[in-house]
Amino acid sequence: MNLPARNDIIEKIFAIKNKSEFEECCLAVFNYQLMHNEVYAAWVAALGINGTSVKNILEIPFLPISFFKTHKVVAAESPFDIEFSSSGTTGNTTSKHYVKDVEIYKKSFIQTFEMQYGKTEDLVIIGLLPSYLEREGSSLIYMCEQLIIKSSKTESGFYLNEFEMLNSLLLELKMSNQKTILFGVAYALLDFAETSPPAWENLYVIETGGMKGRRKEMVREELHACIKENWHLMHLHSEYGMTELLSQAYLDDGNTFNCPPWMQIRIRDTSDPLHLIGANQTGGINIIDLANVDSCSFIATQDLGKIINDDRFEVLGRFDHSDIRGCNLLLQ
Repeated sequence: MNLPARNDIIEKIFAIKNKSEFEECCLAVFNYQLMHNEVYAAWVAALGINGTSVKNILEIPFLPISFFKTHKVVAAESPFDIEFSSSGTTGNTTSKHYVKDVEIYKKSFIQTFEMQYGKTEDLVIIGLLPSYLEREGSSLIYMCEQLIIKSSKTESGFYLNEFEMLNSLLLELKMSNQKTILFGVAYALLDFAETSPPAWENLYVIETGGMKGRRKEMVREELHACIKENWHLMHLHSEYGMTELLSQAYLDDGNTFNCPPWMQIRIRDTSDPLHLIGANQTGGINIIDLANVDSCSFIATQDLGKIINDDRFEVLGRFDHSDIRGCNLLLQ
């Protein structure tokens, strides 16, 4: 089989404009990973699937996300630019994502972020992510750090628990009506909201989930309602991302997440994981993330949700007994 060169595949991934281009890239990435990713190829074979016979994206199998904890899931050789790891909880094995080319990750998150919020240079970017800052290997911290660097605003930066200082900064930004993006871990946003911070039309708060054992877990609707009790935000959004992905989806002022063109969601039957179900039906979330070209682009997560259309979906909870996830934890 004549496979497209890796660089040609990557170029096409970030130029996807329609469904047919997405499907073409999916098959190219699938065949590439079948040849270069030993773990994924073994999984496909174990399912009794002849990979060379796969001609339709609906036939592509998804790798259980737990493999990122037990195996080195790579479609590339060393060296790797960076290794991301999940937060996990004490005694739990963490996921590891070996990133061959961190520029692919940067291209993915910058383009996705700017599709949603506009040019980074025009924004103040603030990270209220104390638990992530206190450990190494967080892909979320790397993303926020790079967005802060790309921002031209001197007010951009990270905060731990300096709520008084952050309150003063937000008040200044409100006075100038500066468009501001604040990424926050769930428990820190709840703590900060109790100080009744300022809010204005150009402030966008993006919760990234994660109570980290500091507060009781709650569904997103309850979490957002609790935050808004004290902090009267006009824009309280969410980010859906994880260590195992190089792409993210954002929930805006509605109730659904929006994917970039190179990322799509499929929903699998909870009783038959190899069977995909249609729109508006609840099941397990399978993710196609073509930015994962050097690892695995076809991942079966432990999240529950449903598709609204090709690029919008809802996250409704998690399977019973699945590990607590740090990045957008939702239990229901």
